[in-house]
Amino acid sequence: MDLYTFGTPNGHKISIMLEELNVPYNVKKIDILKGDQKSPDFLKINPNGKIPALVDGDTTVFETIAIMIYLADKYGMFLPRAGAARYEVLQWCMFQAAGLAPNLGQFGHFTVFAKEKVPYAIERFSAEVDRLFNVLDQQLAKGTFLVGDDYTIADIATWPWIEGYMSHYKQEIDVKKFPHLKRWYFEIAKRPAVQRGVKIPA
Repeated sequence: MDLYTFGTPNGHKISIMLEELNVPYNVKKIDILKGDQKSPDFLKINPNGKIPALVDGDTTVFETIAIMIYLADKYGMFLPRAGAARYEVLQWCMFQAAGLAPNLGQFGHFTVFAKEKVPYAIERFSAEVDRLFNVLDQQLAKGTFLVGDDYTIADIATWPWIEGYMSHYKQEIDVKKFPHLKRWYFEIAKRPAVQRGVKIPA
């Protein structure tokens, strides 16, 4: 398998999962700071011009949740095969993809990276991140991981964005407001596969 990726939360989702699966793969670094993702060769793999993408023989998959479902189904790990439990995992994956990641991305842009500070945008996305963290914290109060006591693709998909909040945005999780989220973050951070995955690509 060839993983086309860069060192972002979305890129780390797939490298972490591949490390958790302990399967061989080749890393193809796509430097998004240099615009590699818009090259004609990469656009043949992902016409949306975004990382990551996975090429497994004759199968090409882009979009992180699609890649994770593909890998989980192929190897029979981190996602129930059928039934209510499968859809519970998938709903938290969609929560991450549709809510958490976009809002954390905008939060980071306006609070850390924007050349011009826009108070309305900072206030808006700070409040939404706070709300989303509260949703996660309440869910994590029910079990060790996002779906009970089983580590799944929902955790693998969500964790790199919290890591980005902590490391790239230099923000702290308020343990008084979100104790279960903070506990979950550090518990997953101790996993050897996670520690390897966040270093890819070198």
